[in-house]
Amino acid sequence: MTATRLLLLGPPGVGKGTQAQRLIDELSIPQISTGEMLRAAVAAGTPIGEDTKGYMKRGELVPDEVVIGVARERLGQSDVAGGFILDGFPRTVAQAEALDRILGDLGVKLERCVALTADEDELVRRLLLRAEQQGRADDNEETIRTRMRVYHEQTAPLVAYYRERGVLAEVDGVGEIDEIAARVRGATEG
Repeated sequence: MTATRLLLLGPPGVGKGTQAQRLIDELSIPQISTGEMLRAAVAAGTPIGEDTKGYMKRGELVPDEVVIGVARERLGQSDVAGGFILDGFPRTVAQAEALDRILGDLGVKLERCVALTADEDELVRRLLLRAEQQGRADDNEETIRTRMRVYHEQTAPLVAYYRERGVLAEVDGVGEIDEIAARVRGATEG
């Protein structure tokens, strides 16, 4: 059986977006990302979207309760009934606990958390190369290392959280894209 209620987890630059796109195409399930959820709620003019708009206009981080509310709205929509790929949510253990409650209310469970791993220096190299190719002057080594530190402080604890729940699959995120995709696919089966 292939898991269809998935969370992709990993540090910046590990390839979550690339691998999510492959899974979307293969499994015909939607990818749900925090940014997309927030923008969709704003565009739809929902009450949570209205709250979100203010934070976004001011350039502030959207508080957990708002992000969780947006996730609850999105996960309740009909297109996710057959499964989903979460990317960027949850980012903290508190958000993971909220996700468990949301999914419990919907009568489903997260089936697999696929944690992509790679050496930090390799990820910094990848992100610097991507920044150079895309002309992203704001992505320099200092800002990338800051993003890595934030990931390790806030999001990396989710690895232990999902390991304790028996749904974690750690996948080496280094190699050719097709090789990594095969590893990810293997992690969703069983």
